[in-house]
Amino acid sequence: MPTETDELLLRQMPYAMDAEHAVLGSMLIDPRCVPEVIEKLRPEDFYLRQNQEIFETIYSMFNYSLTIDPVTILEQMRHNGYYHEGQSWEYLYQLMDTTPTAANVGDYIEILQDKALLRRVAEVAGELLVSIQQGTVSGQDILTVAEQRIYALRQGRASRGLIPISQVIIDVYSRLEELSAQDSAIPGLSTGLRDLDRAISGLNNSDLILLAARPGMGKTSMALNILLDAGKRSGKKVAFFSLEMSREQLALRLISSECYIDNKKLVTGKLSDDDWESVAAAADSLNRSTILVDDDSSVTVADINAKCRRVDNLGLVVIDYLQLMQSAGGKSGSRGENRQQIVSDISRSLKIMAKELNVPVLCLSQLSRANESRQDKRPMLSDLRESGAIEQDADIVLFLYREGYYNRESDNPNLAECIIAKNRHGETGTVELQWTPEFTTFTDMERRREEY
Repeated sequence: MPTETDELLLRQMPYAMDAEHAVLGSMLIDPRCVPEVIEKLRPEDFYLRQNQEIFETIYSMFNYSLTIDPVTILEQMRHNGYYHEGQSWEYLYQLMDTTPTAANVGDYIEILQDKALLRRVAEVAGELLVSIQQGTVSGQDILTVAEQRIYALRQGRASRGLIPISQVIIDVYSRLEELSAQDSAIPGLSTGLRDLDRAISGLNNSDLILLAARPGMGKTSMALNILLDAGKRSGKKVAFFSLEMSREQLALRLISSECYIDNKKLVTGKLSDDDWESVAAAADSLNRSTILVDDDSSVTVADINAKCRRVDNLGLVVIDYLQLMQSAGGKSGSRGENRQQIVSDISRSLKIMAKELNVPVLCLSQLSRANESRQDKRPMLSDLRESGAIEQDADIVLFLYREGYYNRESDNPNLAECIIAKNRHGETGTVELQWTPEFTTFTDMERRREEY
């Protein structure tokens, strides 16, 4: 039974004692309710410690597929050190007696979730107030922390401290079941390039994927190819942040890739009647896609993060490109003695953003001129400009290389290599792609123009 101390605490924070009793009572009355409750609640969603202990006991028993009833629960509580002679037995039966019906357990859960959310919001507000009163943090930093914490609450990923591995394993099992049930052969978001998908297992949530190359190799084109495919086929919204091109230029590039009209025609407007029909069809297809674009050239990682938090059903973030970004303090990637630290901070912030948003973040990056002086001009990890931290933070590093760029007499000047220099999900290697310059498009080698 609640103590005087518990009653005092209840007056300080939002709670729903009747709902806590009803949820636990429903699981005791009808064990068929247990999976639904386990799926939607965690021990910390209960306010009273005694209720948390009972739920933790049922939770662990469910994990081990043990029989759940008052007798077995009491025995397990005794084993866990939660048992209080006489009081625990009386409390369990009181929970069953005061629960009207287990049929309404879904409603009880919703009440409990709402009160738990209010408590977490109050905790965040309290922590922010303490930081403000201490006067050691800037207003911009407070705002960033506030946005991050509120977004985490909205996504149901509130900071809960150390988590038992048993809870993590349940999440892993759920993910494995989801993967085994889906038709796709890859776990992540498709790039639209089948060979590349197979090599990197697609673009996976919370991953920072770096696509780097020397200027003119087609970094932006490949990023737009991936964006276009994801925006049309994934069923999720995809966001493109361009620090170099305007929205209109981006739209023209996307139209060219979608309808296979020479990009030069689109730039000059010299279009035939058939071309206009193709453009109209491409525009209609793009209108039905879920692509979002932003061409703010002074954007920071914090700005991107804040904008993406407001997008429901976000599936992918693409940024073109890293060296043009500004640091949180408003410093750009201009030349200077702190440039390496600035780029390092940006790359680390991008990885944190990918993890927080729980979506793949594809970031483009330039390479240094180091490869130009080598006989074999294929890029290496050491060619990444400004900072080794970029290599460290990225989960996957992809390089684009075209022999035809350096050697016009190459046997296949439009053969492109996507070099997988780093891959936390598998092996490194090289994937050959076909580059079609007039449409600024990359395709799989075996695919032909007639397939489109």
